[in-house]
Amino acid sequence: MSGVAVGPPTRSPGSENFPVASLLLSRAVRPKILAFYRFVRTADDIADDPLLNPGEKLARLALLEAGLDDPATPLPEPAGLHAAGTGAAEARQMLAAFRQDAVQARYADWPALEAYCATSAVPVGRLLLRLHGEVAGADADALCTALQILNHLQDLAQDRAALGRVYLPLDWLEAAGGEAAFFADAAARRPVLDAALDRVEAALDIAAGLPRRLASRRLALESAATLGCARRLLARLRAADPVLGRVALSRADTLAALAASPLPPRDAAIVQARVGRSGSSFRAGMAVLPAGRRRGLHAVYAFCRAVDDIADGAAPLAERRRALAGWRAKLQAPDCALSRELALARRAHDLPAAECVAMIAGMEADAAPAPRIADAPALDLYCRQVAGSVGAMAVRVFGAPEAVGFGLALGRTLQLVNILRDLDEDAARDRLYLPLSLLAGADAARPAAALLALPSVPAAAMALAREAEAGFGAADATLAALGHPRALLPARIMMWGYRRLLARMLAQGFAAPRTRPRLDRAEKARMAAWAAGWPMIQPGIQPGIQPGVQPGGRPG
Repeated sequence: MSGVAVGPPTRSPGSENFPVASLLLSRAVRPKILAFYRFVRTADDIADDPLLNPGEKLARLALLEAGLDDPATPLPEPAGLHAAGTGAAEARQMLAAFRQDAVQARYADWPALEAYCATSAVPVGRLLLRLHGEVAGADADALCTALQILNHLQDLAQDRAALGRVYLPLDWLEAAGGEAAFFADAAARRPVLDAALDRVEAALDIAAGLPRRLASRRLALESAATLGCARRLLARLRAADPVLGRVALSRADTLAALAASPLPPRDAAIVQARVGRSGSSFRAGMAVLPAGRRRGLHAVYAFCRAVDDIADGAAPLAERRRALAGWRAKLQAPDCALSRELALARRAHDLPAAECVAMIAGMEADAAPAPRIADAPALDLYCRQVAGSVGAMAVRVFGAPEAVGFGLALGRTLQLVNILRDLDEDAARDRLYLPLSLLAGADAARPAAALLALPSVPAAAMALAREAEAGFGAADATLAALGHPRALLPARIMMWGYRRLLARMLAQGFAAPRTRPRLDRAEKARMAAWAAGWPMIQPGIQPGIQPGVQPGGRPG
């Protein structure tokens, strides 16, 4: 034990979440990394010691830093770095983070947390890159940041109990009702945790290309294994609550990540996995496409889902706006798996950038506090942004650019169904997309739940439902005029599913209490069968079943 260490190391390289100087790296490099690890572990333990006051912590950290300037230092940690001949500059950067830990217990917002990660984690990646003759990059920095935040989310309860520290920023805690509510109420906590994990996943998507751009095969394997571990821990944190009990990687997780490291997933596989996890009924329509077009539609759908998740998420308003602004930048300079796949799709299928921008603008409207729709023109604009953009891009990906008008109109129709289906769910977020002009006595300043209780709501909703019904009829006529081209089969499958949802709502009516309509297993199986090549019976409703009625006259 050195003169500054507070005791034996609390962790070893083998007990860390992510690989540290693993056997994947060369024998010549591993001792240098281990010397750096020993220095950092000692400094980290000092900053985290609950028995030392801030002044004592800062004094010990100052002794470690002085040792970096003294090749004859008696302290073993800086002496090890001098012997290794490298790592002092990165160690000095990380000491700034440990000094911050000694005196700071809360962070204002996500940029402040990322700034902390820039000194507490990013130097590790940059040292590894330098030791292997590689250049630093945003991908490696994003990976280090993601790993650090995963560690913080994993240790939320322990850090707060033992150190009085909470790394999830204050405005995120406020989104759950405040720090006390966040830690006491699992229902309030979960959406905020999920939104934070979305930000981590976005960082891992930026890091996704790192293993393939490295010239060093050994470092590429190490980075791929680290990415694999990070994605597995991310999935575990999505499935379990780290405040209620420790959530950790298993040995099997680590071995699986190591085994997969020679073949890290490419961008298309990452995007496909995200589409698969979405559970969307649109997947049946996508499945009918040839591989190249399916890949393009996966990119479009995943992009739309990503920005929608940002707008709908529980992150603070400022962070949602920042993330959506980040997507505007990604359209100009793709920097992650999804934005690169979207750029490929745009080039391959001549997708206008303006449609992506329109989608982001619609999500920015969704992310605003208490969104309301004033009148029919405002509804038209909103539907054009969030749904017409999808339709205009989708028909191009399908291979039917001549049907852009059809795509725009169908997008609006599907969005009307979405609005009606999600009335109560949106109201819980203080959103209302029924035009206020249709609601007698509506005051936009009132909560959405109160507006949804107005007596004029059922009639207003029925008016939109009739618009959607007419929209499906117009789509049928357009398809007939086009000769039901094979290229538009995905649209026909999606239409069929949405018509079933609309039929259920028409049969039920729109008076409270409303039941959210869903497709049943048989309907999803039918859509999957059409996608697999079975002939569609009709572009609209299956024979023998009237809209909203199943055999025997039972509401559908």
